[in-house]
Amino acid sequence: MKRDTLWERLARGVHRLQHRSDWSAHVTADWPERIMQTPVTDRYHAKQGRSTGRLILDQGGRRLTVYLKRHYQLPWWCGWLAALWPDGAWSPALQEAQHLERARQIGVPVPQVVAAGEFIGPWGKLQSFLAVEELTDMLPLHEAIPLAATRLAPRQFARWKRSLIGEMARLTRHLHEQNYYHKDLYLCHFYIAREDTARLPRWRDRVHLIDLHRLGHHCWMGWLWQSKDLAQLLYSSALSVITPRDRLRFWRAYLGVARETPRSRWLRRLVLLRWRRYRDHNARRRFFGFLGPQRDTRSLVDVSSVVRSSS
Repeated sequence: MKRDTLWERLARGVHRLQHRSDWSAHVTADWPERIMQTPVTDRYHAKQGRSTGRLILDQGGRRLTVYLKRHYQLPWWCGWLAALWPDGAWSPALQEAQHLERARQIGVPVPQVVAAGEFIGPWGKLQSFLAVEELTDMLPLHEAIPLAATRLAPRQFARWKRSLIGEMARLTRHLHEQNYYHKDLYLCHFYIAREDTARLPRWRDRVHLIDLHRLGHHCWMGWLWQSKDLAQLLYSSALSVITPRDRLRFWRAYLGVARETPRSRWLRRLVLLRWRRYRDHNARRRFFGFLGPQRDTRSLVDVSSVVRSSS
């Protein structure tokens, strides 16, 4: 296949596309020209030159449902770098597609990439899109955990949480042991099947991670991103049905036998420091009206003392 030239990328503009075979069966032949303007089906959200939404494609009785992320306005320097080195994946869409594939290779359950691409030029312009297969009938944990509390008897719910916490700790530890860090590790980015909120499943490979656009591989500064991931997860656990004992159970399962080492004590202090910064920063934003209603922080009152007791 003929490769485009630098002049073509600068003056006319070109595209870099990748997709699964079933994508072509659900879209028209001119989809590359239309994808950045195609209306989504629902759950549309736009912010700062990018948008997300669910797109349901029906073709011949077959349905394909994807979440479509589009980036309309990217920094000028990314556009020029893409023109000069077009195989560098300078756009957020192709970067996240690569991150999802890397996560899958190391055994982390993630959504499947259906299609991705970037539009390079003309004259430094850069746009991109990513379509990932919907995790059908699955829920983020900040919704799934309260739902399970209403669907299960108290003792069964306690067992359900205990087993789920074990899998979350295993998955997070596995990611970090490979020197990969999510950098946006909130409860809302863990997904489970809705049906699993009414039973006690075997959790292995049933907890999925989404939104890996910030995923990074760090060998030398991993401790910095490790503490960030854990602090974000701790901060997002401010749900009334999550108790200090649940957080302690996660901490012990995550650290394993290493929880008595000086490094783990140092990591605990750093996690708590960053957690307090998230809490105070978001409290200030709510005070000035930038965020919604105050989170339920009652269950976080004893976080410091509970985590400290793990040492």
